[in-house]
Amino acid sequence: MVFSSSTFLMAFLPLTLLLYYGVGVALTKNVTVKNCILLLGSLVFYAWGEPVYIVLMLLSILFNFAAGRVIDSALEDGRTGLAKFQFVLDVIYNLAVLGFFKYADFVVDNINGLFGVHIPPLELPLPIGISFYTFQILSYIIDLYTGKIRVQKNLLSFALYISLFPQLIAGPIVKYKEIEEQLVGRKESWSKYSYGMTRFVVGLAKKLLLANTLGAVYSGIQAMDVGSLSALTAWTGIACYTLQIYFDFSGYSDMAIGLGSMFGFRFNENFNYPYIATSITDFWRRWHISLSSWFRDYVYIPLGGNRRKTPRVIFNLMVVWLLTGLWHGAAWNFVLWGMFYGVLLIFEKYVLGDLLPRIPTPVRWLTTMVLVMCGWVLFSAPDLTGALLYLKAMFGGAAGWTDGNGAYLLSTNLAVLVLGAFCATPAYRHILDRFDQKWVSRAKVVAYPLLFALCVVFMVSETYNPFLYFRF
Repeated sequence: MVFSSSTFLMAFLPLTLLLYYGVGVALTKNVTVKNCILLLGSLVFYAWGEPVYIVLMLLSILFNFAAGRVIDSALEDGRTGLAKFQFVLDVIYNLAVLGFFKYADFVVDNINGLFGVHIPPLELPLPIGISFYTFQILSYIIDLYTGKIRVQKNLLSFALYISLFPQLIAGPIVKYKEIEEQLVGRKESWSKYSYGMTRFVVGLAKKLLLANTLGAVYSGIQAMDVGSLSALTAWTGIACYTLQIYFDFSGYSDMAIGLGSMFGFRFNENFNYPYIATSITDFWRRWHISLSSWFRDYVYIPLGGNRRKTPRVIFNLMVVWLLTGLWHGAAWNFVLWGMFYGVLLIFEKYVLGDLLPRIPTPVRWLTTMVLVMCGWVLFSAPDLTGALLYLKAMFGGAAGWTDGNGAYLLSTNLAVLVLGAFCATPAYRHILDRFDQKWVSRAKVVAYPLLFALCVVFMVSETYNPFLYFRF
């Protein structure tokens, strides 16, 4: 089940809200009852598409809850050896589960290619959201072992933290220390609920109206023979994908944050207008913020961060970006995508250095966007060969720089590209700030229901409705 489906919007969400506010809030106001309703709803939500994997999630919840209790008890008793053993065992268990389902076939394919053997792949479907909830579990275990949080002794609260449906399948990645108090002491209010509704509608519109429309264009271009693409066609396609993936992923993050607010939770922001960035470093401060901060806190800093000598810092950065690429997918194009950003960040830090701020801002922005778009080619291609051929087409490959097909695709999709580019910046906020806020508030009362109705029309009438991060 995904947020942009009729099943979620017309059945699951209304029923869950009715139970939560009708029973959990209006009748009892007891946090245990509210958490039980949310946990039940979250498990139903997760099991909707692949019921068998609910067993895997429940086992992960029970194993990690028990491991946390053992680590805490051992630390309190001064048995540091036992605490360390349990901590290492738990980390290995979680990474092994993630690795088995996500990377087993990748390893098998590479062994077959290297040694000429024919080991059959497992072809197991990837459990939904496993990369996200595994990282949440690891944040809990690591912070517990290092003394940054208290152990969670309530199984219900721990299970809800792992399975909470608003951010389960696509983040943002919520660290336990960010939500610990909210699990037992959150307060619902009309202001939180109304903010959550409007935030959800904005995210839904990003996904259905913009991401899907732009994605359909790129899918059509991807289906063409890459050797026949002119540079104009290739750039039009990757421009569409650049906006698609932003509106797709940030739209889901908006919906997750909105849903959390509707149930009294506050999740941290996951995007901050990344396409106005003027450097690659700036871009990654704005894109998928929860993932970047997770790797910073649990990989980069433990490796020594930037406190070491230059060769070691470079090593630390490349390890982080290798893992970032692998986290996104089990394929060499994802590995290359991660390493691509690692090299760019090292270049900015050690080669450009103090020179970077002195480069004119428009030049820095344009260079950043070209590099980001080239990165999205690596990210979106079906394989490494396809990515390299597409990059070749972008820079005037076999089909040349322009043709009638490219001109047609650009002209017929120029309006949505311009609209998408405008909505990917904070410009619309600056425009609204110039008007009388009383009238802006009144206009929003009408605009949000109309926007939601338009989303429903698109959802019902359109068949193209992918979610790019669904299998991460």
